[in-house]
Parts: sequence; structure tokens; C-alpha cells
Amino acid sequence: MKKRDKKITVILLAAVVLLVVMPLLVLKGAEFGGSDDAGSKVVEAIQEDYEPWFTPVLEALIGGEIPGEVESLIFCVQTGIGVGIIAFCMGRMVERKKWKDRMET
Repeated sequence: MKKRDKKITVILLAAVVLLVVMPLLVLKGAEFGGSDDAGSKVVEAIQEDYEPWFTPVLEALIGGEIPGEVESLIFCVQTGIGVGIIAFCMGRMVERKKWKDRMET
């Protein structure tokens, strides 16, 4: 590994650490809520007797509300699929560059 590459790696790692640690220090005591909660509160403030237009598909299939653990599982599966697609595409781009470099020499 070249000296320049090591410097870039160290700088990027420091930036990642800062991105992870800074919110913990800057946002002490902050309350975080989802956009669904915020939206439902605004709708209730505007119209108290609001009825949703439809129910979520999975809730209609199982006949009740989806447990929080299952929602988290579905979200994690979606995240995993997205990360897999991004990693596959990045790998293809790296291999294409290596292939082109080999063809040029």
C-alpha cells in the first residue's frame, strides 16, 4: 500500500469516527421520532375524527397489527437486499476496471 493511500485511509476512518461520535455529543437529550408519528399528530391536530383510507397489506392479511419485531425484521431484510445490490454493482465496476486495464496492457 502506498503512503498516500494510507493517509487517505486514515483520514476517511477519522471522518467516519467523527460522523458516529459527533451526534452523540451534540444532540444530547434530543428526542427522535419517525415521520409516521409526526404526520399522524399533524393530521389529528387538523382533523380529530380522521379515518385512514386503507390498511397496510400485511395487516389485512394477518388480521391485526404487525408486531414491532416483525416490522424490524422486514426493514432489516430490505436493508440487506439493498446493501447486496449496491455491493454487487460496486464489485462489477471494480472488476470491469481491472479487466479494461488488463486489456490495455
